[in-house]
Amino acid sequence: MTRFDIAEVSALEILDSRGRPTLAATLRLGDGTTARAGVPSGASTGSREAVERRDGDPGRYEGKGVLGAVAAVNNELADLLRGRSWSALAEVDQAMIDLDGTANKSRLGANALVGVSMALARALAASAGVPLWQSLAPEGVTPCLPVPHFNVLNGGVHAPNKLDFQEFMVAPLGAPTMAEAVRAGAEVYSALRRELSDRRLSTGLGDEGGFAPEISEPEEVLRLLVQAITDAGYQAGAAGVSIALDLAASEFREPEGNYQVAGAKLSSGDLIERLASIAADFPVHLIEDGLGEDDDDGWIALTARLGASVELVGDDNFCTNPAIITDAIKRGIANASLIKLNQIGTVTETLEAMAVCRRAGYRQFVSHRSGETEDSFIADLAVGTGCGQLKTGAPARGERVAKYNRLMEIAAATPMLRYGTH
Repeated sequence: MTRFDIAEVSALEILDSRGRPTLAATLRLGDGTTARAGVPSGASTGSREAVERRDGDPGRYEGKGVLGAVAAVNNELADLLRGRSWSALAEVDQAMIDLDGTANKSRLGANALVGVSMALARALAASAGVPLWQSLAPEGVTPCLPVPHFNVLNGGVHAPNKLDFQEFMVAPLGAPTMAEAVRAGAEVYSALRRELSDRRLSTGLGDEGGFAPEISEPEEVLRLLVQAITDAGYQAGAAGVSIALDLAASEFREPEGNYQVAGAKLSSGDLIERLASIAADFPVHLIEDGLGEDDDDGWIALTARLGASVELVGDDNFCTNPAIITDAIKRGIANASLIKLNQIGTVTETLEAMAVCRRAGYRQFVSHRSGETEDSFIADLAVGTGCGQLKTGAPARGERVAKYNRLMEIAAATPMLRYGTH
């Protein structure tokens, strides 16, 4: 077993893609290898996510500053990690979890822990002379290039419009290569811009780079997407470019349990039937957060209704948490899990959440956050774990494009990697 030591750990307050503070962690190993990681931040969050540490000072960034999390890295975490010999990333991650001492990482901050964890993973790969994706690959798992899911139209809390469903994605399931998949996403995005412009709808952008027109009915958006896919010269469906949805349904669930969609009040059963109609009428292969995070009975019914034909992804209700996912699997909730590093707080726990899914036959869908940095870590994570799918926003804006460009770099450097799992 090769051991390593950590010579230096530090953090800095930086801005994410929404102009809000986040942190970047830098770590130097004893052999001189240095690596940096930028930490993302979400807007639509699950109630059981690991907790970002924010300063709460209304005089700085409306209370959203992260100087406390930065100080946690520069002081307590640096003191813990320096001057010791370590055996693996997992040992370091566990030591940081133990030092924090809370169930949700709220004392030091999940943003502090995950930044250090990501920087260490990157440094260890560089020190070993291997790509990050290869270093992250679990034993017995075949890495592959994931199908990119481009969020081309935004709603919900990601856009200032009346569209309740949060994300409308296009996924080039039928592309032969990663380069062709990225080209398809960019061309459909461009065709959608023309279609919106022709209809005199806004082509302004939401948080994740997708367009944010004043549309309220999700079915109208789906018709637009099918038209854009066709206009771009692709077949709409699994053989060409398919569609995926993230409802973020917790955001439009009312206290008494109903859902408000485009002004209509829907029960869980009503929403399930509406989703069934959408899946029947449009080339939709994946639905994320189709019901609220606390609507367990609804999730069980949704899974029974659509689970055999549609990938049903838990996000707000799973929170990349191995224990929560294990319980959901036992109860027949969903058939896939979204995977977000900062939702759980360390790389090791993220990999364990993915392992829980693999053992149960649940798919994994690696994801960015609405507040992103230029860091491309998740592209390597998706490749190394062989999950077969990644979402990281529209093919626009530097913080989103950085991940797609990284996928193309990996593909060009490693021709033997296959594309997708569909």
